[in-house]
Amino acid sequence: MNEIQKLEPQCVWKNFYALTQVPRPSGHLEKVQQFLLEFGRQAGVEAFLDPAGNIVFRKPATPGMENRKGVILQAHMDMVPQKTPESTHNFETDPIEPWIDGEWVKAKGTTLGADNGLGVASIMAIMESKDLKHGPIDALITRDEETGMYGANELPEGELQGDILLNLDSEHWGKFVIGSAGGIDVTATLDYQESETDAEDVAVRVTVKGLRGGHSGLEIHEGRGNANKLMARVVLSAIDELDGRLCSWHGGNMRNAIPFKAETVLTLPKENIAAFKELAADWQEAFNDEYKVIEPQGIEVIVEDVATPSKQVPIEIQDNLVCAIHACHDGVVRFIPAYPDVVETSSNLAIIDIEGGTASIKILARSSREDMKDYVVDTLTCCFLMAGMKVETAGSYGGWDPNPDSPILHLLLKEYKELFGEDGIVQVDHAGLECSVILGKYPHLDVVSLGPTMKSPHTTTERALIATVAPFWELLKKTLADVPVR
Repeated sequence: MNEIQKLEPQCVWKNFYALTQVPRPSGHLEKVQQFLLEFGRQAGVEAFLDPAGNIVFRKPATPGMENRKGVILQAHMDMVPQKTPESTHNFETDPIEPWIDGEWVKAKGTTLGADNGLGVASIMAIMESKDLKHGPIDALITRDEETGMYGANELPEGELQGDILLNLDSEHWGKFVIGSAGGIDVTATLDYQESETDAEDVAVRVTVKGLRGGHSGLEIHEGRGNANKLMARVVLSAIDELDGRLCSWHGGNMRNAIPFKAETVLTLPKENIAAFKELAADWQEAFNDEYKVIEPQGIEVIVEDVATPSKQVPIEIQDNLVCAIHACHDGVVRFIPAYPDVVETSSNLAIIDIEGGTASIKILARSSREDMKDYVVDTLTCCFLMAGMKVETAGSYGGWDPNPDSPILHLLLKEYKELFGEDGIVQVDHAGLECSVILGKYPHLDVVSLGPTMKSPHTTTERALIATVAPFWELLKKTLADVPVR
């Protein structure tokens, strides 16, 4: 672990390592909030917890820089809690175990939390530095970005004092993000009265796993397998061909992560069990053939005998639910017509929980167009209404409209070219960023998002490219020193 703290720039990596030792899954942020407040006090900067649960740091300008435009550095404190099936990690109590694997920093059996821990660590390095040149700086470290951007949505107006917002939550070094998609959570629910299982039937647990998962904004265009959608095919065939009955379904655990695992419990006539196991093996072969380029590590469809539950989903409810899940759109809806390599609209069938008389299905829909966001919400609503479910939406946030004439963008591009001898890339992301929400409350801000390179955030293969952190830090320092006067 000490090797990570010795990576350059040490001022960033030591803070990142310290952050990995503090539990900070979304929804459980008390420990990291206290950690950051104590860090701010020790760094000698103003530090406080705002009414939304965000941490705010304020650092005055260095001598001679008082007339520069104020900069707001922004990142989020929470991380996505995903772990491998064999991991016993408890995200609420246990530290992350980072390690160096060649040119990457990874975590043992869990998400790394470089999303957005490297952004937070960079802010910490700036707050405690005694030799950087900069104008007045605010730092905003938001709460619960991954589960609904709650900290940004509840950010008090008038709290931030800067003119420029540098969001440090992008994952491709050398690319400067000036726009992102909006999003909305769609939840379909149904309460039902369970029915008795047939005393002659036997039960199996079916597990679909081995999928890569991924970030439902950054990686949705790759066509990765969704465990819930694959499970729907298995369950539907069991019902149609072998008199299968659904007892429970649990798949996915984060709204913005492509689900990599799903489990169901089914009952079947005992004489059909052997045929079902053959059917599951056929599905495993089919899935691996369909996804052999995208999911090369191998998809598994595992069937295990289990004790027969006493209750199951009534047949008419079961049929409606399974058909709706099977029909529900998942993946890219449309690419931006003017930029055909950029996703405009998508949906992620993220979480399914069916058991004990309650069914809940959660989807995150994204779009850079409000009318297309409305369209995909209407499409999903119609799908689940036909199954007799109640459909609600929450957590809507608008897209971030690109501003190619942004002064801070042009400064960053100039500095990047001078430092590294090549042109930076300007892009619009399909992943949602808090910039749009913050701009809704502080519309005067000049905003760009940037960061070092990370791969597969929201999965247990999340990793940070070591070689990109040092140049990211150099660009950040130089830009702060060259911010124009007010």
